[in-house]
Amino acid sequence: MRHLHSITDLSNEAIMTTIERAIDIKNGNVANFPEIYAANLFFENSTRTKCSFEVAERKLGMQVIPFETSTSSVTKGESLYDTCKTLESIGCNVLVIRHPENDYYKQLDGLNIPIVNGGDGSGQHPTQCLLDLMTIYEEFGKFDGLKVVICGDILNSRVARSNYDALTRLGAEVKFVAPDAWIDKSIPADYVNIDDVIEEVDVCMLLRVQHERHDKASSFTKEEYNNRFGLNQARYDKLKDNAIILHPAPVNRDVEIASELVEAPKARIFKQMENGVYTRMSVLSQVIEGNQ
Repeated sequence: MRHLHSITDLSNEAIMTTIERAIDIKNGNVANFPEIYAANLFFENSTRTKCSFEVAERKLGMQVIPFETSTSSVTKGESLYDTCKTLESIGCNVLVIRHPENDYYKQLDGLNIPIVNGGDGSGQHPTQCLLDLMTIYEEFGKFDGLKVVICGDILNSRVARSNYDALTRLGAEVKFVAPDAWIDKSIPADYVNIDDVIEEVDVCMLLRVQHERHDKASSFTKEEYNNRFGLNQARYDKLKDNAIILHPAPVNRDVEIASELVEAPKARIFKQMENGVYTRMSVLSQVIEGNQ
């Protein structure tokens, strides 16, 4: 793995290699890269992804170069390419980037160091997808034949796009639930009513309503949205005994999921966050080794 821009960069075999290495790391088999310098360039707000990458880098023994967009030369008009080329020139070996522009990485072809995509606009979020896959795989030991429903703001969700691609390639059946205004017609998935599938799914993934990506606020109240598209106690009670609940977070409690269900027995939301560190350690290890 020389870089990670999109989940579509990875073959099914490469996805499984990444998951298996992450599990191996979780079990204590950790490589060490003390001579590697990493920088995390986050042009959108982030808690989980940014902190998870930094913890992953430090656990791998890497040197983490502080970078804040608000105090960088980006505020003076420097291009993304020139910022990245500067960091490469002073000795950084890998860059993790989150950017509001879809496919931003296409303008970085002149770099000689790997880029790991921490999320691009409403395009792709490959490491979130991989940590979701790891969490599912730990639970079921397979993907083939699993039934997955992804509920929420599909149109603006890089998570939905990445997971649909990977899960369907790996043999899962993926369906979407969304308000009409948030349907993404570019993804060839079936849209269903949540109550028609809730009793049969193995994985119920909720997505945050991304108000910041909408032209105007949602017309739904919290209660209306949860009643029509979210997970409440009544729907939770209909889930199969071994079904699991996922959410990429941050969670809008009592909107896409009732607050009392965030840490319910079937929920794996905080397990996803834990697995995110191991998954990102796996990815970083592979891109460093792939560029040596």
